[in-house]
Amino acid sequence: MNDPLHNAFRHRLAQPGTPLGTWLMSGIASTAEALGRAGFDWLLVDQEHVPIDERDTLHILQALAGTPAAAVVRLAANDPVLFKRALDLGAQTVMVPFVDSAEDARRAVSYAKYPPEGIRGYAAVHRASGYGTAKDYNARANASVFTVIQLETPRAVAALEDIAAVKGVDALFLGPGDLSANMGHIGDILHPEVQAVIADVAARCRKIGLPCGIVGPTPEVVSTFVAMGYSFVAVASDMGMMMRQATAFIQAIRPSLARGFDSSVY
Repeated sequence: MNDPLHNAFRHRLAQPGTPLGTWLMSGIASTAEALGRAGFDWLLVDQEHVPIDERDTLHILQALAGTPAAAVVRLAANDPVLFKRALDLGAQTVMVPFVDSAEDARRAVSYAKYPPEGIRGYAAVHRASGYGTAKDYNARANASVFTVIQLETPRAVAALEDIAAVKGVDALFLGPGDLSANMGHIGDILHPEVQAVIADVAARCRKIGLPCGIVGPTPEVVSTFVAMGYSFVAVASDMGMMMRQATAFIQAIRPSLARGFDSSVY
């Protein structure tokens, strides 16, 4: 039987190499399951920017449980209720958006932990505890949660070391899209000023020894991030990859459609 308290993401991060993931934005369990079989090391369920609700999250986590990919759930906000609901559903690795200070990080950690380490509300029978079958759940639950703090503003980047020093912060994640917007270069993560900050964050995380992740839109950009020293990376999203490939197919076929049927060939 699978151990409901085994954190697959933590385990993969401890192995050699750079774990590769992607964003799940479609909210479809079958798509998540397919990508979990495709070879990704981890997949992020995005509750922040797309209409993935708690029931969708449950179904996606159930689908991913049968694949080699580790699940990460990005919450919509740094909120105790959202933590409680996601963790009870069985999310073990959570990403917290827009954390700008050590105090924000301390709140996030407290929401992820049962007392006395935090304020997470307690329930005995839910998916996270194997519906009550994991008899040592109470003793192991706090240690099983992996908390990823997302840095998305210049203020957060400036406070990186203070945020990283908060007990219970397991990893950082730089959000290049929001960072570029908050630096005055919205949508342009390749702007030299943004790239300089991205490289600086990777170097500072390596110096303090804390894993840090990032996402990029293409394999080429992500490879650059790997070369900078990021500990785990994601490329695009399920929707992004689908739209990119659909566009490529359409552009490849349109010329023949414009020419139409050529009877002289037959």
